[in-house]
Amino acid sequence: MKMKKKSHTVTVKDVARNAGVSTATVSRVLNGDPKVKKDTADLVREAIEELGYRMNQVARSLKTNETHSIGIIAPEFSNDFFMNIVTGVEKELKKHGYSVILCSSSENTGKEKEQIQLLNDKNVDGAIIIPGSSLGSHFSLFREKPIVLVDRMVDGFETDAVLSDNFKGTYDAVQYSVNKGAVRIGFLGGNMNLTSAKERYEGYLTALKDNNLSVDESIILFGDYHSQSGYVLMKTLMGQTVPPEHIFISNYFMHLGAARYLLESGNDVKGLHILSFDDLPLAAFFPYSSIIVAQPMEEIGQKAADLLIKRIQGLKEKPRIIRLPTIMKIVD
Repeated sequence: MKMKKKSHTVTVKDVARNAGVSTATVSRVLNGDPKVKKDTADLVREAIEELGYRMNQVARSLKTNETHSIGIIAPEFSNDFFMNIVTGVEKELKKHGYSVILCSSSENTGKEKEQIQLLNDKNVDGAIIIPGSSLGSHFSLFREKPIVLVDRMVDGFETDAVLSDNFKGTYDAVQYSVNKGAVRIGFLGGNMNLTSAKERYEGYLTALKDNNLSVDESIILFGDYHSQSGYVLMKTLMGQTVPPEHIFISNYFMHLGAARYLLESGNDVKGLHILSFDDLPLAAFFPYSSIIVAQPMEEIGQKAADLLIKRIQGLKEKPRIIRLPTIMKIVD
């Protein structure tokens, strides 16, 4: 009986030979050294892919105290918004050989603390966090590893953040309606404990002020970023004697809930104009006009991952706040 040959374990030397570079260069690429020329790094990554090289992460972490893993904490992962951000993060991290640990906070501060402790126990090299609220003192539990916040900021905790330009995106949408002749624009807002909700409300108010339009508090309602909240708030707004014909809705899920109410109620909505933060592909099928403020979600994730890697590699400058422009789409 013939003995099977043991499969050859691919080593750094094999990768170096295949790519035509030194083992030191391969090591620098694996460690994400930004000084390696792009062409050289691409050759090494192609060789890694071709040969199926896998680092021994256990041995690596014992030697360097780095695990080449990144934690991501988000309120949930069951919706397109957060998953598109995660997709962007993973695409960028994959270029540098990082793995990802996903943790859900359910927008609960206590659970967020538990997830931070879990990531500490896993000894991740850094974390990308979509905060569940503006309370962030517990982030200091994260043992001096770099953190990049996404979508929202927190009070009293200075760190890097990658956000959409919530203020300008909202301002521009309201200005568009004003240019179309709107003088009475309703507002369905999210939880004001979230910085994104605050910034969108400020954009709305500033646009009204800059156009000398009065602020009618009877058509300004607040809830949270969930579908049921959008449903209830839209029902309340449309129950007024003279509901507004232009209404700003603060996020994707609130828009879904609001649309469900409008479709179920049987109200005549042909003259209604909905201004909504977040892209909603279904808007093309709704029987009213929509002005969509779309966020570059994958780009947000990629920028956050890129910034986190720079911090892991030793970037020491003061925290960066990156605001990406939104894209306004008209759906008639």
